[in-house]
Amino acid sequence: MHHCHSQWGRREQIGAGVYLTPEKTLSAMALVRDGILTDISHDIYYGAPCMPPNQTPFLMSIFASWKDTMKRRRQMKYNNEMGTNLERVEMTMHTGTHVDALGHATIGDRMFGGVSAGDEVTSRGLDTLGAEHIPPMITRGLLFDVAAETGRDAGEVITIADLEAAAKRGKFSVEQGDVAMIRTGWGRHYETDNAKYLNGEPGIDCAAAEWLIAQGVVAIGADNMAVEVLPNPDPSQIMPVHQLALVDHGVYLIENLNLEMAAQDGVYTSCFIMLSTRFRGATGAPVRPVLLR
Repeated sequence: MHHCHSQWGRREQIGAGVYLTPEKTLSAMALVRDGILTDISHDIYYGAPCMPPNQTPFLMSIFASWKDTMKRRRQMKYNNEMGTNLERVEMTMHTGTHVDALGHATIGDRMFGGVSAGDEVTSRGLDTLGAEHIPPMITRGLLFDVAAETGRDAGEVITIADLEAAAKRGKFSVEQGDVAMIRTGWGRHYETDNAKYLNGEPGIDCAAAEWLIAQGVVAIGADNMAVEVLPNPDPSQIMPVHQLALVDHGVYLIENLNLEMAAQDGVYTSCFIMLSTRFRGATGAPVRPVLLR
């Protein structure tokens, strides 16, 4: 059953994006004092960590290069030696720093808004819950720095108490429309030890996710590959936070953030800016989020 013709129109397909009001954006922009940008994304390239078998490696090849294009133009009687380089890319949208679209996860056949996965997932992509509906986010970003001095281990739960302590240290409280960014310290293994990075991670559990969602966050991001704790302490569960956030509540997940510099500089509250490319029907999108202060 499709909801694209409901009275809510497109707004229904943006989930917690409805909290991104003009007032929220204005108040986030009012936080900017120095004009200093912190880029919290990683490069996307062949060799970036990916989780097989669901995630295929990123591939890029130069499809048309300067020599070929120049030669072709010479034959067409152009004489200004114009060469161009273009590539072809094959990738899952979940390479590097990216945001999950609401249609990325299911609970059985059920997807966000009660949509049936049987109807929603087509050979050409998602019908109504694809990445083109991910709203531009210019809102307040909150950095929860929960990385212990020694760093946390894979399978270690980031609890509500951890988040509360980090909020206290950062001198903020969560408000509707905020983006929560959790620094577990696991991001230190990105590129330096990809095997370790992919073999589990510290992260939030459902209780901590519910705590953030109840306060109206529009997205939850982290410096790990899945936001949530892996493996889950309950051996019968795999990625239940994805189901809770994406399917039940329409809250976006932002993965593989690079939060080391922001933590080093103590950027606990900032104007968070993330515009995701409108890949129609895609289950996520590569992003380059920045913190502006």
